[in-house]
Amino acid sequence: MDLFASKAPAPLAERMRPRDLDEFLGQRHLLGEGKPLRRYLASGALSSSLILWGPPGTGKTTLARILAGIVEAEFATFSAVTSGVKEVRALVAAARDRQALGGRRTLLFVDEIHRFNKAQQDAFLPHVEDGTIILVGATTENPSFEVNSALLSRSRVFTLQALGEGDILALLERALADPERGLGAQGIVAEEGALALIAGASNGDARVALNSLEMLAASLEGDPPRLEVAAAAELMRRRSHRYDKAGEEHYNLISALHKSLRDSDPDASLYWAARMLASGEDPLYLMRRLVRFASEDIGNADPRALQLAVAGMQAVHFLGLPEGDTAVAQTVLYLATAPKSNRVYAAIQAAAADVEALPDAPVPLHLRNAPTRLMKELGYGDGYVYAHNDAEGGLRQDHFPAEIGAKRYYEPSGHGHEARIREFLAWRRRERGEGP
Repeated sequence: MDLFASKAPAPLAERMRPRDLDEFLGQRHLLGEGKPLRRYLASGALSSSLILWGPPGTGKTTLARILAGIVEAEFATFSAVTSGVKEVRALVAAARDRQALGGRRTLLFVDEIHRFNKAQQDAFLPHVEDGTIILVGATTENPSFEVNSALLSRSRVFTLQALGEGDILALLERALADPERGLGAQGIVAEEGALALIAGASNGDARVALNSLEMLAASLEGDPPRLEVAAAAELMRRRSHRYDKAGEEHYNLISALHKSLRDSDPDASLYWAARMLASGEDPLYLMRRLVRFASEDIGNADPRALQLAVAGMQAVHFLGLPEGDTAVAQTVLYLATAPKSNRVYAAIQAAAADVEALPDAPVPLHLRNAPTRLMKELGYGDGYVYAHNDAEGGLRQDHFPAEIGAKRYYEPSGHGHEARIREFLAWRRRERGEGP
């Protein structure tokens, strides 16, 4: 027997891949009647570049294949993980020959386009612009962060959502019943609730659901084989949390933590922090975000918040996990219950805007240093009042460039320690003869 003559069957997820929009499940916000992508396809004017953004297992590759069939284009795949600019040139050359000889366009599907660096992404641009290829990129990452602006500006972005449990359940039932592409020939009988359990534990990922069903089917015995709830529960229990430390879920969780802290909800804040740690997040990344929060959302309302956050980060660095989890928890709970103020953040943003508008506004002469005779002769330092030798402590001295004029960037809140700072600044402005 020739061992190389036989070929293993394709995985169930590949065999059950939808062949047209009628078989495609989910994404009704894009493909339902009158929805954006459905209208776009109906127009027949497929753009030269599309980005499909969504979690794993939501149909990005499948949708790209269906699009190629709709526009009658050759479907070519390209992996950003295993290929580079050299392979881009070869694929483009083949696409150009195909178009010249038969007038058939090429839809180039780039999986994980976010893994390309800027130079690699730029390699597609001229061929997208001249119509040699229809580029369809797939990414699990936010294109705003991961796709360079030149390519993004030439692309239509469609956001795919995690599949609902009902859609995944329908897909599993279809796979179990289909005798040609699915598992129908095995005559498997699923105990009530078994498929629903798989669907519910798949986190909206059709590929995970089908792979899990295939794995379970391979281990079934009996006549007919029986898929039991207990077996499904055991398999799905072993699946880890869906989390990508550099991806969209990473940003979703840190956003949830940040907003819970800002709203002074200690219990929810602790939940999101615990979930990030359980999912394998770098604890030092988490602590760096807490240090930032201490300045951005608490600031001088409680100056100790920044000190404690930095100390917490040092403790986590020293102890590591699991021992450092209490330092994480202590920091989270302190920040959640501290008085809140974003006035420090607002002040630096306002100051930065003036710097951006007038980046080279000259320093007033009286504030300039005068280490040489020439500088003194030019007036550097003239009129400067040394606060410690002045009865008013330099109170009436101006400190802004003349082009900008006096500004008020920092307006303390009435919360915590900032209430005292607010009183001091109000006194200072009264003494200077300024408005309230």
